[in-house]
Amino acid sequence: MTTGDTHTAQPTQAVVLAGGQGSRLRPYTDDRPKPMVEIPGTGTPIIGHQLAWLAAEGVTDAVVSCGHLAEVLQDWLDTADLPLKVTTVVETEPLGRGGGLKYAAAHLPHPDQPWYATNGDIWTRFSLRDMAAFHAERDATATLALARPRIPWGAVETDAFGHITDFIEAPPSPYLINAGVYVFSSAFTALLPDLGDHERTTFPRLAREKRLAGFPLPQGAYWRAIDTAKDLTEAAKELSARNR
Repeated sequence: MTTGDTHTAQPTQAVVLAGGQGSRLRPYTDDRPKPMVEIPGTGTPIIGHQLAWLAAEGVTDAVVSCGHLAEVLQDWLDTADLPLKVTTVVETEPLGRGGGLKYAAAHLPHPDQPWYATNGDIWTRFSLRDMAAFHAERDATATLALARPRIPWGAVETDAFGHITDFIEAPPSPYLINAGVYVFSSAFTALLPDLGDHERTTFPRLAREKRLAGFPLPQGAYWRAIDTAKDLTEAAKELSARNR
């Protein structure tokens, strides 16, 4: 592989970006960071579901980047029965998304190997192993998971004359979006800014150089960003339906 990774295309290490304030999830986030909000009916916070998923996908080491109310998250990680080794890091000053990612990546145990990253407010289930294989096949420096979320409104279909022909409740978006889950080669870390947003710097550069890949989530894969109280309610409903 020209990306410089050694002997494996299947990452065993990951970064979880868990520093969000979650202002749209108040009052749930008044006393805890966003990833510590519990999915109703599960008894487990969002980050607990994420770490279990990462471990099931072969990850043995995770670096959790903390920020807002970091001590609450650290206390939970210190006492929880976790299925993988977790290291926490806290930014002493705001570094931006790219800088924060680079700071956290510096604490990964194997800097010469590829790694996963995920946003701390994502609840998803799909094969990270398949995504890593997709990343390796394209010799990409970075690969983004791409989701097609449902539009939160009902849609209306019309014919060419303007007659309404159908109503569709919460249809899938016609656009793919960044799902907040990534595979990065070892070389990616050095391309991140020390301060600032990698989505405005590093990603556009890699896209121009054809080194940025997009992995569409497979049909039937579960994905939801937990941004509002409604998202929590919907996630609980979806989990209940999947467990029937």
